[in-house]
Amino acid sequence: MTTIEHASEFEFIQGLTAELSSKELIFPTSLNATMKIRRALNNPDISNENVARIIGTEPVVSAQVLLLSNSVMFNRSGKRISELRAATLLLGFAAVRHVAIFVGMKQLAGHQAAGQVSHRMEGLWTRSLRVAALSYVLAKDLTRLSPDKAMLAGLLHDVGKFYILNRARQYQNLFVTEHTIWDVVDQWHANIGAAILENWDVDDDIRAAVMDHRVANLPLNIRPCLTDVIAAADFLDHHFVANTLDDVRWDALPAPLKNLHLGRETLEQLREETRGELSQILKAIA
Repeated sequence: MTTIEHASEFEFIQGLTAELSSKELIFPTSLNATMKIRRALNNPDISNENVARIIGTEPVVSAQVLLLSNSVMFNRSGKRISELRAATLLLGFAAVRHVAIFVGMKQLAGHQAAGQVSHRMEGLWTRSLRVAALSYVLAKDLTRLSPDKAMLAGLLHDVGKFYILNRARQYQNLFVTEHTIWDVVDQWHANIGAAILENWDVDDDIRAAVMDHRVANLPLNIRPCLTDVIAAADFLDHHFVANTLDDVRWDALPAPLKNLHLGRETLEQLREETRGELSQILKAIA
């Protein structure tokens, strides 16, 4: 990369970080998912559990629902809410529907000019759902952490990538190749993602998981944390999709997998459970 390209990239990142101070931060992830959420919420007989499951398919809607549930207007007790089931129960379906409509309108405004970005977004969204489902299963089966919170963290773990890709369409002279844009995404998405979640007032442990899940030297812990779950889900999803589990060195596993006491013999069960959970998620918004 030339000196000019480095300067342009730095200018681009500076612009992103400046924008993160806005409390109106909305950007496209999956417009199709948002539209399906709005339609599903029109069902008067839908249960709170299904509402939470449906909302949990769209990162921006999920974050906005949590943010609203912890606002002074709705949360008079001051007790922090960090799970979507509790948030939807507190807000009520009408407020949740309004959030989905608001986010959908914002997404639609940016979607029309997105072009190729939309295709990248849908690919990221699909992967985020897989990681969310696997995070849920890992937390439920192997930890004492909240599976619902782990699912939310898995859904949000690549939120920085969504934001960078959306903004990159305005810098087409800089990102002339796929390699160029993904190089910037890979380098900056964790920091940008953590800043976005701070903007949305998401819990510290979720922000830490987003920031650190790709860190190479995570520590060994007796009790696994949320970062371990997201790091393991991110690692395993890659190998599940590529069918490369045979290439994993089980004698030199990353620390998060060791912390979860994961072994080759347990992976097939995890894969099947994850497929079942993902099927339920997709069925909810079908």
